[in-house]
Amino acid sequence: MTDKSPKTDHMQAVTDRIIAALEEGVRPWQKPRDAGEIPEQPLRVTGEAYRGINVIALWMAAQASGYTSPYWMTYRQAGELGGQVRKGEKGAAVFYAGTMNANEEDEAETDEDTRVIRFMRSYTVFNADQIDGLHANFYPAPSEPRPAAERNDTAERYFAATGSDVRHGGNQAFYAYGSAADYIRMPPYETFADAEEYYATLAHEHIHWTKGPGRLERDFGRKKWGDDRYALEELFAELGSAFLGASLGLRPDHLSDHASYIQSWLKVLKDDKRAIFRAASHAQKAVDYLDGFQQAAAMPEAAE
Repeated sequence: MTDKSPKTDHMQAVTDRIIAALEEGVRPWQKPRDAGEIPEQPLRVTGEAYRGINVIALWMAAQASGYTSPYWMTYRQAGELGGQVRKGEKGAAVFYAGTMNANEEDEAETDEDTRVIRFMRSYTVFNADQIDGLHANFYPAPSEPRPAAERNDTAERYFAATGSDVRHGGNQAFYAYGSAADYIRMPPYETFADAEEYYATLAHEHIHWTKGPGRLERDFGRKKWGDDRYALEELFAELGSAFLGASLGLRPDHLSDHASYIQSWLKVLKDDKRAIFRAASHAQKAVDYLDGFQQAAAMPEAAE
């Protein structure tokens, strides 16, 4: 089921679907409030979570078709599990990146130099909802929603483990950085519509925080507010908070659909089909960085 045809540009297809959604005022990496049981985080057949651009691609596929299972697998994997993809079902493309060595021979010296070639390929997966005969475990029962007013202890511990300087006050959320600033400003918890909105906003600002001094020190070359580099950083933070929100069980719907944001993202995506892939990759790196603090925080507890 691996698609190796150069005529099929799956990268462009994913970018085109995202552009189409944004033009309709919809962020495809955001789960709508009325989306029912659309899965928060797409999973491989092994239970391992998908990462990066594949999260967005499978979210879009799930929302478009109303799938409720978080599990995705290849045609062969379905068969090995005793399942059968229903006739006429269309799969979704997912991507994997890798490197390969290529030897270049110097005719004059007859020496061989090795260079590394990066590549991205795609293959097709199907949602468990498209497959008959699978075990019931691939259709997990929906969990009971927790009251929105409650504090989320998991999220509280997660962000506390980063050691970030979070200051509450005012009516704006932002990450302040520079020669004399390195902190996150958050409005008071009580001013948010619900707990989900508070933690999703906190997640967004922590993704920005990862670019700070001594951390990932990410720099897209932003020249001024609102330019393409600024838009790319905001897109990156949007995706990162969506990925992090999925793992923490948060709703990534903390930003309103400002036309200025959507128009700036559209320009970036239309100018470069690889932009969403790079943004997703940077976003995943930021989440991985934040996850690293959780492992360090857990070590003393394990020692006890």
